[in-house]
Amino acid sequence: MTRAARDGARPLWLRSLGYWAFRYKRTWRSSMTETFVEPVLYLAAMGIGLGTLVDHHVHQVQGVSYLAFVGPGLLASAAMQVGVSESTYPVMGALKWLKTYEAMLATPLRVVDVLRGHLAWIVLRLATVSCAFLGTLAAFGLTRSWEAAVALPAGVLTGVAFAAPIAAFSATQEKDAAFSVIYRFGVVPLFLFSGVFFPITRLPGWLQPLAQVTPLYHGVALCRSLVLGDASLADSIGHAAYLVALAAAGYAAASATYRRRLVV
Repeated sequence: MTRAARDGARPLWLRSLGYWAFRYKRTWRSSMTETFVEPVLYLAAMGIGLGTLVDHHVHQVQGVSYLAFVGPGLLASAAMQVGVSESTYPVMGALKWLKTYEAMLATPLRVVDVLRGHLAWIVLRLATVSCAFLGTLAAFGLTRSWEAAVALPAGVLTGVAFAAPIAAFSATQEKDAAFSVIYRFGVVPLFLFSGVFFPITRLPGWLQPLAQVTPLYHGVALCRSLVLGDASLADSIGHAAYLVALAAAGYAAASATYRRRLVV
């Protein structure tokens, strides 16, 4: 089979994915360094530094050390942050500043191929970050069973549950002012109050139901139960189903907003 024939047999969205991978070649060294150093710093500061103080006074949080408690939460929160960062400015840049999407559509690619390729790239970035965090958790001796390996796709799913809806929103924007609002009033409160650093049962009673409907809460609960080896099938399915539903709704919305923005 000739190269042209092979290229023609491949899904077109792989070409969009290839662009983002090629673009990453310019920054992969610094990005990968940050990806693997960040988990160590987070766990050292939050898990060991703060954890020593917490363990001294509280002894255990939900039956485990504070380091074991906070580690999986940091994995899920890192996936959230990557999902948000990859679906805000990169999307607007491809739409408005660099016109990357328009260049792709000048080829045989369709709007759906452009979207799928970009989301596939975000999935790869999420997989890399989740793998780095999970490997660090293993190095710290925090993984207790084979279930911990499933925390990798759980982290990816958590990130996609943010990335797909936000990509749909980003495609509707003409300016980047709304992105600071997302970070300030979305990402930061979720990072602080979705169970990453303490059980949500410590929140006021009226605030607990609000925390439970956030995607990060479900991502944290799923990753934590898998890493600690105490996941129940029913709870895991419930958390995963919530995240899948959000990701699917985001993909459907993005398909509509991308088409509205890109098809003249």
